[in-house]
Amino acid sequence: MIELEGLPELVDPVMICAFEGWNDAGDAASSAVGHLDREWKGEVFASLDAEDYYDFQVNRPTVTLHGGVRKVTWPTTQLSAVRIADADGKGHPRDLVLVRGIEPSMRWRSFCNEILGFAHELGVELVVLLGALLGDTPHTRPVPVTGVTSDPELAEAMDLEETRYEGPTGIVGILQEACTHAGVPTASLWAAVPHYVSQPPNPKATLALLNRLDDLIDVRIPLGELPEDARAWQLGVDQLAAEDTEVQEYVQTLEEARDTAELPEASGEAIAREFERYLRRRDTGPGPYLRDLSGPQPFPDLPAPEEREEGAAKGRTGEKGEKRGKGEKGADEAEAADGATEAKDEDADGEAEDRSDDDGGADGDGGDDDRGGADTADGSDGSGSDDSGSGDGSGRDGGAGGKD
Repeated sequence: MIELEGLPELVDPVMICAFEGWNDAGDAASSAVGHLDREWKGEVFASLDAEDYYDFQVNRPTVTLHGGVRKVTWPTTQLSAVRIADADGKGHPRDLVLVRGIEPSMRWRSFCNEILGFAHELGVELVVLLGALLGDTPHTRPVPVTGVTSDPELAEAMDLEETRYEGPTGIVGILQEACTHAGVPTASLWAAVPHYVSQPPNPKATLALLNRLDDLIDVRIPLGELPEDARAWQLGVDQLAAEDTEVQEYVQTLEEARDTAELPEASGEAIAREFERYLRRRDTGPGPYLRDLSGPQPFPDLPAPEEREEGAAKGRTGEKGEKRGKGEKGADEAEAADGATEAKDEDADGEAEDRSDDDGGADGDGGDDDRGGADTADGSDGSGSDDSGSGDGSGRDGGAGGKD
């Protein structure tokens, strides 16, 4: 019988489960649930009886000393509740039920039924199972996380894949099928861990699972020091790989295969999803929240669409006015240049006329002198003849100059 008297009524609860063992490569999945429990200070409200599900020769109990007093800790599965005080940014709470333990050694169907009993009593709306597996993936690339479900409608609604796996399975696969048959919406998130660095912990895979979980349930998850731990882990593996030529060449081969296979995935949708996550994590304010797509636009600093259109129209109008101003200015400059050119032409014509008048006046004076010389020649005998001849020639030249 399930006793939940000490647990308050939960608000829109989501159950998140992870189990150590076969489904937990690099301890990535169990570390993810442990991170949620630490960050949100979960309160344990139930533990499954270890006698019913564990072989103690496989999962042995541990002994610790507390103030000189020995304490035995048995392998088990615990359930804790997490209250997110401000889940949507408007003061509305939401609850998570965290299930963390060791993969049971026996009675898996009874184990799943007991988990489902808690989910039913708590009014759980969605069960999310976390897992990690070994794969041919390079540690230098983002950790691939696959989301699967057995429910076609849920696959379409939450952008998940319908599971097509055939082969041996662990408690995650069994619990997923049990939830599906019981009518509880269920999804599984699987992170691929590089098989050549399978030793736990793997904070990079844990971080990838939490980011995918963030997208799936629309709750901002505080990451704490996990991103820094993931970077330190990758740098450490880089140094180890650099010391072994064969490992370095193998990693390069995995990188080429990964880049070739995922080239079509570099789509606008993937980029938009990453940018949206960045914007959510950049937002200020304490505590996680649920994304409200019907609320304010995600770029509050930008003007509204109609304001942007109005601004663009004003910008175009101003640009045209500026161009027209430049055109009018150019016309004025051209007109001024034409005036200067005409003034120069008039000055040149006036100087030409002045030179012509000077030449004509000189020629006319010469003509008068020549004619006077001719008159004088008529009254003289010898010298007058010479003067007359000279005067006649100059007179003709002067007359021609006067006509010009």
